[in-house]
Amino acid sequence: MKLRPMKPLESRLAALGLLVLVLALAYFLLLHWWFVAPLRDVDSQMDDLRDTQSRYAAAIAEKPQLQKRLAELGHDQTDSSTFLSETDPNAASAALMQRVVDDAAAHSQEGTCEVSQKMPVNNPASTPGDPYQKVVVSISLHCDMQPLIGLLYTLEKGKPYLFVQDFSVYRNPLMNMQKSGAAPLEVQFTLAGYVRVAAPPPGSANASAPSGEDAR
Repeated sequence: MKLRPMKPLESRLAALGLLVLVLALAYFLLLHWWFVAPLRDVDSQMDDLRDTQSRYAAAIAEKPQLQKRLAELGHDQTDSSTFLSETDPNAASAALMQRVVDDAAAHSQEGTCEVSQKMPVNNPASTPGDPYQKVVVSISLHCDMQPLIGLLYTLEKGKPYLFVQDFSVYRNPLMNMQKSGAAPLEVQFTLAGYVRVAAPPPGSANASAPSGEDAR
């Protein structure tokens, strides 16, 4: 059977249809799966991260309540577990960083969670007479969402009382596109606790005062 040649209109329609098919295949093979789909996934994850960050920003905004809570702790001298067990701020900083490493490892079964950087922060100078001194460390994490939530809950809800501050979180889009799954979150925050300041021994204020015999 001999095929009849297509008319000019039929040829143009066939060419247009073939062009549309080629463009559609090129879009899905070269653009959609490599760029559009990952960017949509990143956009969805960024929305989740914004919600999480807004919750922590609201918690940080509760500074007056935290200060009131801290003042109550200062008057409660019977429960020593509310303060860091160390008396030296440098030792307390080291113990605080090690605690984050241990707690992150404990939650690593729920997903990736590891400390990428930890360092002490210059401790604020305490006012003479204050019963406690603030100890602050800076923490950086590579952590999935689920273990991150568990880690923050462990730090803030346990004893001694610790405070997460200056919290920031983001996901690197380039790392996300290079991996088949979602890349871990990049998390940074400071963690603060308090050590008790040793009270001066009784009579120390009068230790340098001359005795009655020396005064004579």
